Formats: sequence, structure tokens, C-alpha cells
Amino acid sequence: MRDVLSELMRWWEAGETVGVGTVVATFQSAPRPAGASMLVGPGGEAVGSVSGGCVEGAVYELAEQVVASGVPVLQRYGVSDDDAFAVGLTCGGILDVFVEKVSRDTFPELGEIAADIEAGRPVALATVVAHPDPEAVGRRLIVRPEGWCTATRTRPRRRPVPNPADPPRRPPSGVRAWTRRCATTPWVSCRSGTARR
Repeated sequence: MRDVLSELMRWWEAGETVGVGTVVATFQSAPRPAGASMLVGPGGEAVGSVSGGCVEGAVYELAEQVVASGVPVLQRYGVSDDDAFAVGLTCGGILDVFVEKVSRDTFPELGEIAADIEAGRPVALATVVAHPDPEAVGRRLIVRPEGWCTATRTRPRRRPVPNPADPPRRPPSGVRAWTRRCATTPWVSCRSGTARR
């Protein structure tokens, strides 16, 4: 992602919407590692690469669909060794690409993350790329060394917003900690569960 971050930030800062495809898993001898990203800009520009040329066309089309629908998609692509060789690559492989819509509305924290990266401050971003509940796909968790984390969502929630006066709900099964961030809810430490105002 860092190889396309400057272009992504240019569009994000201008208030544009971008389709972002990121390799999240590879199997066998895939041409690009996990983390490789490709952008589809607001004017149809393609920046970056997820496979060295094998599946960029398919990712481009999927990114346009995801930008139009707002629904993120995890897609598996398989490239046979013969097909890879035919287009000038030395190996094939299988790769999983997560495609999402990125804008100021869907990812308002991107500016803070980019600033951390630019300043050399540690920051981690985890994105839910597959989940039995489709509403969970695309949610992000931003973690900083102080232990504070922020959970985000990429699409408006369909369920009613909980009342901040209600007692906190327990995290779903298998989730160790979570955070709600809004004007009326303090941040919650991922490590200790204590509130920070």
C-alpha cells in the first residue's frame, strides 16, 4: 500500500472516491506479495499493481463496480504457470485481492494514518476482509503503540445506533476487544478496556 499512498492521499484530500485493490493473501508463487495495491482513480486512472499484469484488468473492473455499489469484495484470482509465462511473467500462483471504496466518507481516518506513516510513527491498520456477517466486511481497526484503537466502518450501519447511555455490549464471540468511536462515546483501550476521554 505504501507504494501508492501518495496518489491515494492526493485524491482523498481532493475529496475524490477511489477504488483500492489490495493483495491480502498469496498461494504458490504469486507474482506480488501481500500488501501490493492498485488504485482506480476518479478519472479511470490505474496506479500500482497487484499481480504484475495478470489480473489487473479484472481488478480494475471489480474496483469500478465496488465504487459504484459501495460494497467491498474479496476476490480470489488464479494464474496458471502457462498463462503467466504467455504474458511474460516467470510464475503463476493464486492471490486473494480485497477491493474497497476509499473516500473521506468511507475512511475519514486515512489522513491521520498517512501522517503517522510520514512521521515514522508506528501505526497498524487491520481490515475485515471476510466475515459471515456481510456488514462486518470492510470494518477497520487502527492500533497505535499507546494501546488506543479505533474501529471504523466503511458503510452506513443498517441497524439502529446504540444509545450511549445503555451499558456497553460484550464483544462478539472470538473478538477480544472492540471500540466504538463517536461524539458521545470515549475511546476504549484495546489492552485494558479503560476509557480515555
